Amino acid sequence: MSEERIQKVLAKAGLGSRREMEKVIEDKRVSVNGEVAKLGDKVQRTDELKVDGKTVKIDTKAVRRVLIYNKPEGEICTRKDPEGRQTVFDRLPKLTGERWVAVGRLDINTSGLLLFTNDGELANRLMHPSRQIEREYAVRILGEVKQENIDAMCAGVQLDDGMAKFSDVQYFDGKGSNQWYHVVIVEGRNREVRRLWESQGFQVSRLKRVRYGSVFMDSSMRAGTWNELAKKDIDQLAAIVELPSMPWKSVVRDKTDPNRRKLENQRTRRSVGNERK
Repeated sequence: MSEERIQKVLAKAGLGSRREMEKVIEDKRVSVNGEVAKLGDKVQRTDELKVDGKTVKIDTKAVRRVLIYNKPEGEICTRKDPEGRQTVFDRLPKLTGERWVAVGRLDINTSGLLLFTNDGELANRLMHPSRQIEREYAVRILGEVKQENIDAMCAGVQLDDGMAKFSDVQYFDGKGSNQWYHVVIVEGRNREVRRLWESQGFQVSRLKRVRYGSVFMDSSMRAGTWNELAKKDIDQLAAIVELPSMPWKSVVRDKTDPNRRKLENQRTRRSVGNERK
């Protein structure tokens, strides 16, 4: 029977990165078969693994799943909201013995692409600033944008929490004081896109994320729905952050499930240029 190190099993279960799980083990918050675990310990499927007294499913033959979710404006990115507002987790398919981990977040007034995975290590690597993963947004601007504004935002602007810049800004559509642009950043700081435009005196009236790393969201995807990524697309995403390929299995078991998506018909936008044609 195969065994795996505890921190790897916990990361796969979506509890955090391997490094974070090592700290949890060092803090003596993990037990195996009633005994406090230590770094280097391994577990197999027949063991009883707990974190803070709560049982964690051990799956040494784990599969990696990734969802694209089209977040509507007005939804929040927490698991539960004390005010009873809709969260991005409410519409996701249920998992048994594991949980969905959001790859980053979007503020309540921002819509568009959110990635979810059951692989905590993949999620943490995709979010880590050192990886410089590109995020692309469609932005509607109130005001007439000049080239000097674009040059300034690409060169770098001093914000309250440090320097920030776009790695690319491209005009997309619209005229006069109502124009759409596509912008690319490689960080995920709070309201970074909005604050960069505000630094030039512009107001962002609409903001929608359309790409995260190698994953594009099809323009025909309805708000509040999700699609599964095919294995080849998941492997491509994992390769960006230097993770090996893993087995894949559809999250939808029942063909009558209304959320089912036929992967062979999934349309993934490969480049901004193709969408503009």
